[in-house]
Parts: sequence; C-alpha cells; structure tokens
Amino acid sequence: MDQYSARRYIVTALVLLVVLVYLIRLLYLQVIDSTYKLSAENNSKRIEILYPSRGLMYDRKGQLLVYNQAAYDLMIAPYELKEFDTIELCQILNIDKESLITGIKKAYNPKHRRDPFLKQISPETFALLKEKLYKYSGFYLRSRTLRKYNREIGSHLLGYVGEVSEEMIGNNPYYEMGDYIGISGLEKAYETQLRGEKGMNYFLVDVHNKIKGPYQNGRFDKDAVVGKNVVCTIDADLQEYGEKLMKNYSGSIVAIEPSTGEILTLISTPSYNPSLLVGRPRTLNYNKLKNDTLEPLFNRAIMARYPPGSIFKLVNALVALQEKDVTYNTQYYCDMGYYARGIKVACHNHDSPLNLPQAIQHSCNAYFCNVFRSIMEDRDFKSVAEAFNNWRDHVLTFGFGNRLNTDLPNELNGFIPQASYYDRYYGQNHWNALTILSMAIGQGELLITPVQMANMACVMANRGYYYIPHTVKQIQELDTIDSKFLEKHFTSIDTGFFNTVIEGMELAVNGGAGSTARIARISDIIVCGKTGTAENPHGEDHSVFIAFAPKDNPKIALSVYVEHGKWGASYAAPIASLMIEKYLTGEISNSRKWIENRMLNDNLLNKK
Repeated sequence: MDQYSARRYIVTALVLLVVLVYLIRLLYLQVIDSTYKLSAENNSKRIEILYPSRGLMYDRKGQLLVYNQAAYDLMIAPYELKEFDTIELCQILNIDKESLITGIKKAYNPKHRRDPFLKQISPETFALLKEKLYKYSGFYLRSRTLRKYNREIGSHLLGYVGEVSEEMIGNNPYYEMGDYIGISGLEKAYETQLRGEKGMNYFLVDVHNKIKGPYQNGRFDKDAVVGKNVVCTIDADLQEYGEKLMKNYSGSIVAIEPSTGEILTLISTPSYNPSLLVGRPRTLNYNKLKNDTLEPLFNRAIMARYPPGSIFKLVNALVALQEKDVTYNTQYYCDMGYYARGIKVACHNHDSPLNLPQAIQHSCNAYFCNVFRSIMEDRDFKSVAEAFNNWRDHVLTFGFGNRLNTDLPNELNGFIPQASYYDRYYGQNHWNALTILSMAIGQGELLITPVQMANMACVMANRGYYYIPHTVKQIQELDTIDSKFLEKHFTSIDTGFFNTVIEGMELAVNGGAGSTARIARISDIIVCGKTGTAENPHGEDHSVFIAFAPKDNPKIALSVYVEHGKWGASYAAPIASLMIEKYLTGEISNSRKWIENRMLNDNLLNKK
C-alpha cells in the first residue's frame, strides 16, 4: 500500500504541476503579454485612411495657380461580391469584361481587405456609379483629390504629383502603396508642407471583415489635416507671356527680382500642358512626352548646362579690375580679330582701340582675349596654374561651378574647371593662357545653367551680391521662408568696379552705332545688358542675353537662352527686352509691336 500511495502522490504532483504551468501561461498571455490581445483586436477592426487635400498654390499677386478637384477610387472587397450585371458595370466604367474579371481576380487576398479596383474615376463616372452602387455588393467608393490648373503654364516650375514607388515607401514610412507624392518642381520641393497629414477612421468588423460600427465609439479616429497653401514668387501674367514668346523655340527664360532673389519667371521650352500629367491618362501622356525628341520634360532652366558665350566677358572684366590687371582706360587694338602665335579670334567691325566700357559695348573678342591673358600672366603669381586657380576662386563667388541651392529639385551645378584639369589633359606646366584662350569669351570648358546666368545678372544689378534664387514667397502659418534665402552672398569683387562694367552694359543697349544690344532699347527705361553668341558644334550657334532694369534701383534681372538662335541680338535680346517692358509697364508699346510679332511668328523648332 505504501508503494502505491507514493505513486499516487507523484502522479497528483505532476498533474498539479501541469495545471500550474497552464495557469501561469494563461496569466502571461492574458495579463502580461498583449501580443495575442492585439492580434485579436487587429482582426476585429479595420483602419480606413482619410486622405487630405493638398495645399493650394498662388502667384505673387494672389492669383490661384493650382487647386484640387474631386476624384474617386473604386475599391473592391471580393469576399463580399454577389452576382451582378457585368455588362452594365463595364459600360459605366468604360472597360471591357476581360478587364473586369482580371481586376476581381487580382484583388483576391487572404486578408479580407478592400483593394483599389479602378483609380481616379472622373466626377462624371462617379455620379453615374453612385446612383447604382447598391446593385454591386462588394464595390465601394473612396474619395481622393487630383490637381487642377487655372492656366496651362509653369509645368516645369509647378511640377506634378504621382503615385509613390516601393523605393519611396522604403525611404519614408509615412507613405503606403496607393499614396500620391510630389514628383517634380514645387510639388516635390514642398511636399511635406503641401501634402497635409492623413487621418484615420477605425471600424469594428466581424470575421468576414464586414463593418459593424465605429471601433470604441470613434475614440481613436483622427481627422485629416489639409495641406498648407503656398504663395509662389512667380508672376503668372509674366510667366504666361514669356511662355507665349518662347513657344517656337528651345531654350529658357529665368527672371529674378534682384533685391530679394525671388524668381519672377522660370520658363523652359518646349514645354507641356501640366494637366496632361493628372489623372488616369497620366502614364500614357508621360510616356509620350518622355519619347518626344524635343524633350518637353527636360527643365532647361535649371538642368541645361551651356557655354555662356560673351556674357562671361563681364566676369573676366571684373576679375581683371579686381586684380589690377586692367583699368577703366586700358585700351587694346583690334583688327577684326586677335592674333597670337597663330591663333585668331574672330571679331566684327568697330572703332579701335577701345577702353573697357566700350569693349563691353561692342563685345570685342580681341579686347577680352588680352584681358584674359593679363589675368593668366599676372606676375604676382608664380605660374599660370596659380593665376588660373585665383581667377577660378573669383568666378565661383558669382554662383558658378556649384549648385546655387535654389528650392527647386534636380538643379545642376555647371562646370568651372580647376588648373589640375588642364594638368591632366595637357601635362603639368605644358599649358598657358593661349591654350585656354577660348575661356576669355565664355567658350571652352565653361558650362553654366540659365538660372546661374540670371543670378549673374542679379549680381550686376546689385553691384556685387545676390540672394539665392527661390520660388516660394510664403507658406501658410509660417512666419518666414527658409533663412538661407534671406542672406546676402557677396562676390570677391569690390563694389566700385561694377560701375565700370555696368557703364559698358548700358552702352551695349543704349549706345550708338555698333552697340551689340540696341534692339533691347526701351523708351524711358534704362536697360543694361550683354549679348552672347555661344558656339555650338552641333549646329547653329545659340543666342544669349542677360540684362537688368532699370539701371538704378533695378526691379528685374534675367537671362534668355535660345538654342540655335545664332546671335545674341537675334532672339535672346529682343525677347528679354519684351519681358522687361511687360513687367515694368504692363504692356508693349506700339513702337515695339513689330519686335513682339517677329518673336511670336518666327519658329526655330522647325530649323533644328
């Protein structure tokens, strides 16, 4: 008996131990560990996202540029589907039966959730479908918004919105598949401010994921927060006029208010209607634009890198003045060109010799070759390489060679080579001023973006400094814009030297016979400008012009670059002068209508 009694106690102890283990485990699962509780709760509730409207965009005068229009996604819960009239639904949605069946099969999943069946339904289709949605159990409508434009302008500036990619989601956990995000332009640059904040509604659901009511009486629900409105620096009327002038050309116009750095126009042509990249046709239209040989998606204003041509003579003149290599009265002789060790730089007929302002007035190549040689052969430096790097340091302070750090995405930096670049190419101590003489007239390895050229015009207008160009004036509920746009950036050139160069720019427009930019002259407005002809190895040379006006207390500075325009005075200068007159007076005078008509009616796109 004692033996069996001992066994009974052991068995009883084991049973009690097992029971105790189960009790402890149950206590842990129900009280201490909330994993299963959360899992159960997650299976009993559904979270529906509330998408906010994006912020609106206005121009500097308060004109509405970008707003929102209602759009809808048709959602499907396949587990709730019942028999329905497939022909009628296909007619409403304008799809074929095969697409309907494929969409339903694609939406089946083990999680019993609602997935998008057809995105971005038009308001017209929505109105028709809503009346008959009761016939189609398992189909639901979800409201969204799409961008709408008051004018067909500013496509490169404003940018467009598209669906997020997997890579974007990986970089930012805020986004989920199906969300929209700014892809380019201001939509991308100010995405965080424009997008707002998503809201959420929690619903209690049964085992079949059917809604039974709000979860915990809506305790955890969160309203969507509408995106902030943005006031752009752009003048919509001037932007529209500039795009009209450039519609038959490849190139760009960038106009800036010198006293603030606010971009008044940012035009890149060929362009496109921004409405093309909205809604369901966006993918099809994007592919067409992408394959267009005229490259309408390419933002030339901030991404094209061109040789500046003769406008760069202004920078070389200022560096030479700063280094005391030339003075106001320095003269050089020109005989229709400049000869040195067998090198000839072509020039045009003008009086000779000229002083520095006159050389700018007539854009004398020979004069500025001598200027550049005087910089490179300055005896204060031990070698040409040392003089070159000193010259380069001055040039960089004008905003060249690096990104200006505007608020627009995808801005490129241009190119100003270092002396080591030529050491590698020619060999150390095997190059000199004559080797790189083309840089005297803005050719050679120099590459500058149009926005940098416009910024250079601001430097001239401000007599030695600039503000970083930017496109946003104000963001709703914020006191100020980014402080970096309020800071002055000074060049390494003394302010006093700018007067000499500006005198030459004034003469170029308002001087006598032989002045290279006389076509840009405007009655009662003193325009200061400089033409440029940028050599193009692949066809007709490019037409370039920078200017600011009025001479005193300038209100606008700009660059115009017309590809294949041949000479600066042919297209860039007249277009720039029309932009200046339009901005400062509001209209084009009758005496200059012929210039406007010529710019509007000529067409270089057919001559490329």
